[in-house]
Amino acid sequence: MPNKNTKTQESLLIKQLLRSAQKQIEEAARLFERIENGQITKEDESTAKKIKTQAGKLKVIEEGKIIEGVFDGQNMQGPDGKTYPVPPNYASKSKLVEGDTMKLTIMPDGSFRFKQIAPIERKRMIGQVILQDDQLVVEAEGKIYKILNASASYYKVSQGDKVTVVIPQKRKAIWCAIENVIKKKEIDNVDKIEAL
Repeated sequence: MPNKNTKTQESLLIKQLLRSAQKQIEEAARLFERIENGQITKEDESTAKKIKTQAGKLKVIEEGKIIEGVFDGQNMQGPDGKTYPVPPNYASKSKLVEGDTMKLTIMPDGSFRFKQIAPIERKRMIGQVILQDDQLVVEAEGKIYKILNASASYYKVSQGDKVTVVIPQKRKAIWCAIENVIKKKEIDNVDKIEAL
């Protein structure tokens, strides 16, 4: 009979998986809407295909207990063709970027431990947070990049804020990681001082 501690851990794991599944369903619904409205670009399809190809070259070891994969902006794509949900808070705080190689260790209690093992070359840019389709995104160097809701919450960004973001250096990206934030009110204060 499972003890109380095991039940609690299993409950936490189930909650985490449900939250992740809900976010994936919401993202899939937005993606479906973009497809229906003809807003998906060849670039979006190409980026997803490159990540799956990169993930396919990695391995699963110790009878499925350690899995290497590639971060796609939200999840880890495994070499087994499966998608593993990366906790958004971990992805935000670790500033994971599309194309980073990760290792997932499945613990004896069933919990997932992710670790970044090979960061992809990065490029930093300054962008502005804007609202698009009821979602906060970053506009930088003439392109729109998605950000994780957890990043937006963690950095408390809002429309009009300037941000330093990180993307892959040598490949196109759909997602970016927030590195630093300059709040809109701070920008407005500087503008007022310069105007004096």
